Amino acid sequence: MSRYWSELARGLSPYVPGEQPRIPGLVKLNTNESPFGPSPMAIEAVRLAAADTLRLYPDPQSTHLREVLAEYHGVAPEQVFVGNGSDEVLAHAFAGLLKQPKPVLFPDVTYSFYPVYCRLLGIDHETVPLDGEMRVCIADYLDRGGSIIIANPNAPTGIALSRAEVEHLVSERADAPVVIDEAYVDFGADSAIPLIRDHPNLLVVQTLSKSRALAGLRVGYAIGDQVLIEGLTRVKDSFNSYPLGRPAQAGAIAAIQDEAYFQQKRSIIIGNRESLTAALIQLGFDVLPSSANFVFVRHPSHTGQALSAALRERAVLVRHFSGARVSDFIRITIGSKVELDRLTEALAEFLASPM
Repeated sequence: MSRYWSELARGLSPYVPGEQPRIPGLVKLNTNESPFGPSPMAIEAVRLAAADTLRLYPDPQSTHLREVLAEYHGVAPEQVFVGNGSDEVLAHAFAGLLKQPKPVLFPDVTYSFYPVYCRLLGIDHETVPLDGEMRVCIADYLDRGGSIIIANPNAPTGIALSRAEVEHLVSERADAPVVIDEAYVDFGADSAIPLIRDHPNLLVVQTLSKSRALAGLRVGYAIGDQVLIEGLTRVKDSFNSYPLGRPAQAGAIAAIQDEAYFQQKRSIIIGNRESLTAALIQLGFDVLPSSANFVFVRHPSHTGQALSAALRERAVLVRHFSGARVSDFIRITIGSKVELDRLTEALAEFLASPM
């Protein structure tokens, strides 16, 4: 630590993102990126935006993008907020909505950025344990005070809540803001966006990084009651008035508009997930039921750390978490068929080797 650091910086335990190594021939299944490129329309839109107009600041409100997202989701533009990736949108939600007198509630096994935001912003929090099947139990949130954030599908488990369960939560906890983080919703879960009309305490956050294959462009958004969106905007304009550059806005608009490409690639990923699940079960793995673009698995004879290390030796990268309840698991991103064949071959080889 440097003597020039503030007390805030000294006390932080930053989020650790998945590795981005440069290893020739690596099968990279650790950060839930799409195995496919973005829509060709999005690539062309980004190319066209790389013009003389880059000397000018972008639209600080991302007006056209918000209009396109509003039309796509059947809401008003005033109900849409955009930011530099859903991580930034979530950070603004923690600051603008979730920082309440009582602690914010979220699962004990979930996106590990949530406690980081709390430390950074001085927010008290309490974790609510998943049940024995690693599922979120809505009933556990109903008799507690405080705001709530839940990833749906949850990460890293991949297990989804139904829309009816989310509606029960926001109805019973109408006294508090509830944020549903839907980074992976397009791979098999029901979005809570239709509930916004009747529930002014609900904010839904999505991203273009996963199902739209734009992780490198950094575009996320939130949809909710106009009053909630105004709260996020107040935070944004106190932090960075221009979170999305011109190429990012143009590429995001084109990606949303290319519905055929989105549906085609989404369908392939879901199919690959089901095929991988069957193959892993055949190899003796326990596979949690996933509605995401990854699976969370464990093997009764090997630790998660051993599995992760063995795969890395075979140039296959997956994600291992060290938390007490998840240390036996590895999280595997759904890649292309070729990548998943490499993964299962590597696992079969390791499992067949002498202990």
